[in-house]
Amino acid sequence: MSTESTVPAAAGEDSDRRRQFLIDLYGVMAYGELSAFERFSSDARFSPTLHDRAAVGRLAVTEFEHFEAVAAQLEQLGVDVETAMAPFQPSIDAFHDRTRPADWYESLMKAYVTDGVLGDFYLHIAGALDSETQKLVARIKENTEQISMIAARLKQVLADDPRLSSRLALWGRRLVGEALTQAQRIGIERAVLSELMRGQDPDRQAKATEELFAQLTQNHSRRMNDLGLTA
Repeated sequence: MSTESTVPAAAGEDSDRRRQFLIDLYGVMAYGELSAFERFSSDARFSPTLHDRAAVGRLAVTEFEHFEAVAAQLEQLGVDVETAMAPFQPSIDAFHDRTRPADWYESLMKAYVTDGVLGDFYLHIAGALDSETQKLVARIKENTEQISMIAARLKQVLADDPRLSSRLALWGRRLVGEALTQAQRIGIERAVLSELMRGQDPDRQAKATEELFAQLTQNHSRRMNDLGLTA
């Protein structure tokens, strides 16, 4: 009798843990997308040209569409999006407070660096989940068109004003440190990484985490090299 009662309880516990894991993943993504919408909306007003203003405005629209997509997924789980986002608001707001750009060009670099690093982080996590979750995260976090647009504009800016190179390279190095710290904080505060690797021995967990952040750093270096800047 004890075996019959224990197995369903364990199965139920696993199901509850998985559900909370998805709620946390969607919650942090939703608030990240909402914050990105607000950031791009503000940046658009300070764009140096009308063309830039329209382009950044389109990025803001895309980010809000992403927010709505994640909110819809949470609704399917029976969870209010505000409730899911609330645990992550202080950490994400603090991150943006620490990384306030000095001008429009630094804002563009911030989007390029942080969206790239955190996008890679979420894509890695989703890779261990079901296909539906993988597709949603890929749709939101691959950001191919967005990253390409921002990279093209940054290359143009750097070509027009080479003096910006050293300043934006320095800013990029600060941003990547903050972005990696933010990813670690997300992983630790809500046990995202430990839940993902549950069942592995501690040494393997530590090695897998180290390898993940090494890959995030390598991907960032590649993106900076694409701009002609040193990471």
